[in-house]
Amino acid sequence: MSSFLIDGGRKLSGEIVPQGAKNEALQVICATVLTGQKVVIDNIPNILDVHNLILLMEKMGVTVERIEESRYAFCAKELNEAFIGSEAFMQACAKLRGSVMLIAPLLVRLGRVVFAKPGGDKIGRRRLDTHFTGLCQLGAKFTCDTDKQAYLLQAKRLQANTLLLDEASVTGTANIVMAAVLARGVTTVYNAACEPYVQQLCRMLNSMGAKISGIASNLLTIEGVDELQGTTHTILPDMIETGSFIAMAAMTRSTLTIKNVAYRQLGIIPDSFRRLGIDIIPKGDDIVIPAKKSYRIESFIDGSIMTIADAPWPGLTPDLLSVLMVVATQAKGSVLIHQKMFESRLFFVDKLIDMGAQIILCDPHRAVVIGHNHRIPLRANNMASPDIRAGIALLIAAMGADGISRIDNVDQIDRGYQNIEHRLNSIGAGITRCE
Repeated sequence: MSSFLIDGGRKLSGEIVPQGAKNEALQVICATVLTGQKVVIDNIPNILDVHNLILLMEKMGVTVERIEESRYAFCAKELNEAFIGSEAFMQACAKLRGSVMLIAPLLVRLGRVVFAKPGGDKIGRRRLDTHFTGLCQLGAKFTCDTDKQAYLLQAKRLQANTLLLDEASVTGTANIVMAAVLARGVTTVYNAACEPYVQQLCRMLNSMGAKISGIASNLLTIEGVDELQGTTHTILPDMIETGSFIAMAAMTRSTLTIKNVAYRQLGIIPDSFRRLGIDIIPKGDDIVIPAKKSYRIESFIDGSIMTIADAPWPGLTPDLLSVLMVVATQAKGSVLIHQKMFESRLFFVDKLIDMGAQIILCDPHRAVVIGHNHRIPLRANNMASPDIRAGIALLIAAMGADGISRIDNVDQIDRGYQNIEHRLNSIGAGITRCE
């Protein structure tokens, strides 16, 4: 297990480029199983979750070729059905949350899939009902073994239907779309997730021969086809990493240029940071964060306390609420952080309080942050990363703190951030990895 030692209080400067989007990478890599032809994907991030998914794909019989550092070719011409039906496959899936998006591709290709309850961050309930209900409405037969925590789905060929999802689940929408593109007939999916990464999945599937319309809306129409072909696809920059870099610049009061962020795809993220008083200057597809001695949290028009809450796209992604909370600790003013979608994501705030942050945890979903306005710097601390997003939030806090902090269990951060200490050290951070 690895740890970080962070020498806090250092100024950052220069330019940094976000990695490829983790959440999109997991979706589009799973989608390559839908065809027996070669699919080439660019801008794949070199992170632990993606690495583990690629290893699983190879064991499934998918031929994987690393063409360049972030460019891979996948060919699922022949699948290893013996492995896919084995206990080893179940165990591998149980350790990797992203493996859940293999359900639909394997069901379509093999007519049958046995799947374990997937792993991932411990951030509260992450139910799969939307996935299974949608697949059953497309004609799959579903059985749940509660003792083994295993799921069985079977279908000869799926049949189109009209679906109204009970929640706008990103991974649920991805699974349903991947099933519907090869179903018989025309499927409509209402209340579909419409995050940029789901849009990217739909565009890649269309380039493979699928017929999906309504992309970027919450109503998708999918005309089933008999087969899909190979294609080439490029993954978007990671919006969560972009937001993390904005926060690092603000916490260290540094000027930083973030390159190639796909600005139009960031949605409400820049404005959410602006509500905390941070200046964000777009320059084409780059953004510049100028150094500021202090930043003031806005109030609503009627003077009431600012509330920042997560919501399905085009609302604010829940993956950035932890980061925004850290930034607010050094702003001037107060803000209510409302985490609606997961009930355990705010439980890392005790570590920020130990560092000197003024935070009132109201309940599992809400916390009030009273900013120090940089008058009282955060104190260095020893802590552990509970999940990917809380881990990067703690790293940002340590970068803005006085003294040397230690973060254990940084393998959690490695799951979502590529060579993070090397990239941050190149712009002035002081981070040392120790085993």
